[in-house]
Amino acid sequence: MDRAELATVLKTARSRLRPADVGLAAGFRRQVPGLRREEVAHLAGLSVDYIVRLEQGRGPKPSDQVLGALVRALRLSDADRDLVFRLAGSEPPPAGGISMLVRPSVLRLLDRVPDLPAVVLSAKSDVLAWNPLAAALFGDFSRLPPAQRNLLWQRFLGVGADGVRTAEDSGVGAADCVGCLRTAHAKYPRDAGLVRLIAELRAGSARFEELWQAGRSGRLRSRTTEVTHPELGVLTLDCDVLHEPEADQTVLVYSAAPATGTAGALELLRVTGLEQFRSSRHLSDTADPRTAS
Repeated sequence: MDRAELATVLKTARSRLRPADVGLAAGFRRQVPGLRREEVAHLAGLSVDYIVRLEQGRGPKPSDQVLGALVRALRLSDADRDLVFRLAGSEPPPAGGISMLVRPSVLRLLDRVPDLPAVVLSAKSDVLAWNPLAAALFGDFSRLPPAQRNLLWQRFLGVGADGVRTAEDSGVGAADCVGCLRTAHAKYPRDAGLVRLIAELRAGSARFEELWQAGRSGRLRSRTTEVTHPELGVLTLDCDVLHEPEADQTVLVYSAAPATGTAGALELLRVTGLEQFRSSRHLSDTADPRTAS
């Protein structure tokens, strides 16, 4: 393990990223280029102290799971991912796995649709990137452990990033979601993260197990859905599905019909964003709403 070189690569990668690149608000009093260590820690589901020790070339050898979380948090390319694994003394993940890296052009797309909530999903429905309005609508995904930043995990086992729930679909919607996972499993049978997710869902949710046993394939479809927001109540939204074939990822874009209560609620969220609800979380006036600890 080359601790010094690993520390240099991780610090350089952190300095290259803007908060907007990973769906974070810039906040105030930002005095360093790139992301703060606290932000990387939140995104990777690790402690700040652990990030500090890695960047100082100290600490134990990171596990493959920790390395994977860091690679995703820092949006590293496949080549840089392999470099990080090798510097840490581990073998890189085998080729043919699910892509967890969002292309810069897709991140720019999120930046260009500030009036609509939008998220980017992996082939197994991990939430890889989101814009500020999606965070205001669904909650701060960075507050969730990385393994729980997954729409299927939240649907069957969770309650959302900040208590936000989508409609409970007992019919086609839920069956399609489980079918998507079966389709992904057929395409990426050796992806370790996908295998773990399926095992956890089958063990923890009788409803998921029932739908899994049905043996259906599926795909995400554009449709109308309901989201229950803790402050704004039930919102009826159109969800359009855009597929990015190069990385086998999906962009979900949410909108509301004009002159409706939901359209007004989205406008309120767009104007106020996370600031509207910061007082309920007891954050300081100068804190980044995604990095309070």
